[in-house]
Amino acid sequence: MERLRLMFLSTLVLVWFHVSVDASQNQKKTYIIHMDKFNMPADFDDHTQWYDSSLKSVSKSANMLYTYNSVIHGYSTQLTADEAKSLAQQPGILSVHEEVRYELHTTRSPTFLGLEGRESRSFFLQTEARSDVIIGVLDTGVWPESKSFDDTGLGPVPTSWKGKCQIGKNFDASSCNRKLIGARFFSQGYEASFGAIDETTESKSPRDDDGHGTHTATTAAGSVVTGASLFGYAAGTARGMASHARVAAYKVCWAEGCFSSDILAGMDQAVIDGVNVLSLSLGGTISDYYRDIVAIGAFSAASRGIFVSCSAGNSGPSSGTLSNVAPWITTVGAGTMDREFPAYITTGNGKKLNGVSLYSGKALPSSVMQLVYAGNASQASNGNLCTRGSLIPEKVAGKIVVCDRGTNARAQKGLVVKDAGGIGMILANTDSYGDELVADAHLIPTAAVGQTAGDLIKQYIASNSNPTAIIAFGGTKLGVQPSPVVAAFSSRGPNPITPDILKPDLIAPGVNILAGWTGKVGPTGLQEDTRNVGFNIISGTSMSCPHVSGLAALLKAAHPEWSPAAIRSALMTTSYSTYKDGKTIEDVASGMSSTPFDYGAGHVNPTAALNPGLVYDLTVDDYINFLCALDYSPSNIKVITKRDISCENDKEYRVADLNYPSFAIPLETAWGEHEDSSAPTVTSYTRTLTNVGNPATYKASVSFETQEQEMKILVEPQTLTFSRKNEKKTYTVTFTASSKPSGTTSFARLEWSDGQHVVASPIAFSWT
Repeated sequence: MERLRLMFLSTLVLVWFHVSVDASQNQKKTYIIHMDKFNMPADFDDHTQWYDSSLKSVSKSANMLYTYNSVIHGYSTQLTADEAKSLAQQPGILSVHEEVRYELHTTRSPTFLGLEGRESRSFFLQTEARSDVIIGVLDTGVWPESKSFDDTGLGPVPTSWKGKCQIGKNFDASSCNRKLIGARFFSQGYEASFGAIDETTESKSPRDDDGHGTHTATTAAGSVVTGASLFGYAAGTARGMASHARVAAYKVCWAEGCFSSDILAGMDQAVIDGVNVLSLSLGGTISDYYRDIVAIGAFSAASRGIFVSCSAGNSGPSSGTLSNVAPWITTVGAGTMDREFPAYITTGNGKKLNGVSLYSGKALPSSVMQLVYAGNASQASNGNLCTRGSLIPEKVAGKIVVCDRGTNARAQKGLVVKDAGGIGMILANTDSYGDELVADAHLIPTAAVGQTAGDLIKQYIASNSNPTAIIAFGGTKLGVQPSPVVAAFSSRGPNPITPDILKPDLIAPGVNILAGWTGKVGPTGLQEDTRNVGFNIISGTSMSCPHVSGLAALLKAAHPEWSPAAIRSALMTTSYSTYKDGKTIEDVASGMSSTPFDYGAGHVNPTAALNPGLVYDLTVDDYINFLCALDYSPSNIKVITKRDISCENDKEYRVADLNYPSFAIPLETAWGEHEDSSAPTVTSYTRTLTNVGNPATYKASVSFETQEQEMKILVEPQTLTFSRKNEKKTYTVTFTASSKPSGTTSFARLEWSDGQHVVASPIAFSWT
């Protein structure tokens, strides 16, 4: 009987397994189909007929969500796993990739970057005199009523523009003007996964219900707006980096995220419309370039002369956390500015601690208030995080509550405190965030503090039977030093896909950035926040990316003949990695010196980038050689390039020879099969410099940023003489390791200088 019962249960499990597998196999998901358009069978008159025929051969009921005609050739659709597998085996199909979900990487800037004042006058005379540069922003849409889209003083829309203002809910043709020259939305991939958009809560149009898209667009190219602030914080004149450039908004992100089929459709249309710069403050999982939709779209854009800037991600300070690392993308990390919004805490034992806040409501009484740690006043295991319903009202009523940062939104924690009867909050960093200070427009009196201060406050609470505190707010403080510092949240290298390419490329302001905002939600983005603001202050590599997008537009206006690679090179080689006193830029996460794995080439310096002297240029063929060096198959290369490429068997392709403005040397690769740890290892990198300035002679110099006795660097030749503009000169750098390194990383810097220009490249050695 027991044996029969076990057999019966086993049969049930087996049936359940098969039912589960069948259900999984029959579940439809969105796939992106890359087609070999130029090898379309002669039976078809039009490529869309061929696409439709291929789809109907595996599913009579499936429809195409999008057809792609620019950045890739193909379409997206919903299929079962079996249908997708069957389709992938058909002739003419380059690849079938399941859709990926991306996440958003969420005006002191011009002054901090040296773009205001007498010194910058020549910069703007050379750049903003031309207003035909168009920045395409792929994000959550746009709030057209923002003052930052005022088109006063702008001439007619550039004749090169082929885009339009797409009509939708609360958005019509009059929403665009000579500043915001185009706006579109892409929702079919999103709706295929989540159903029809609920138009009572979200606009099925280019209108920005979130705020992120308006913030990034106005950071890149917002018009000059005097009297801008958030509740009086950061008061002054707001302006985007390229305030005379035009903006085209492509809404590809919705309430539940950004989907690759929509992103690809947005990039596809932006290229067709005629943008000069693409700005994407979003990222997904790391994968090979032929599987990365943003990388594929960016390759096509770059091959047409479009500069592509992407955020590095907000997964720092852990190493190897970058996204958007393809070498044809400019990858931007985040740093701070010299501005803070201080809050002051005085505990009952007399300690005075500093924090930050953008709170603007009724202040707490100046008398001392009782203090409680959320972890001691909770009915949940993670009550220290002040998640919804976790606090015990009897223990927090009328008190200031100390909540730990993490998991739920920072401002939402304050609402949890308020709902439980608390009257104020101290938001304490844990070791994941260190002493980084990010300000928020909290809904209750709140001070955010770093880990050091937070630990002191919690120790005081633990050692006192009646802990108390006072919170006061200090408005806006300028001239904060040191600045910049690398933001703790900014994602770090090494490059997880190609360690031989140093990423991020550089950093730009990304902490507490003031820019335009939506009228749909309050500054915290919480449903409970009904405050209406024209500008908001937020942080993320999402904010640093559009800084570089706007600066690239300025350089494109001044040097329309420059390629995207030349523009990136100018921005990178003129960046700085030290303060005026010679000390290396600090990493706020550790309090120690940062490294090129944190800041790339350094912090952007736009006025120097206008006249870099020399640039490292790249062509499509250079990138193709790079793909050959990665041993990609012809079909994988074709997915990226849309070209039939056969890598030559008798040619040596090396990633090391990609003409990149920085150097990354993974020593375990360079070491090869060396078993003897005392045997020297030699590896060489070749680079070519193009003169974009006057005739001059440049001399090379190398300096180590870390004490490294085991590595020698030789540059040959050590002098390069340029007699005319656009002349090219090649040099070789040889790295010799006398023995296996004792540490895991070391860093150096190569500079070429003619006495006027300094063309600098970071060098990063890593040993896993």
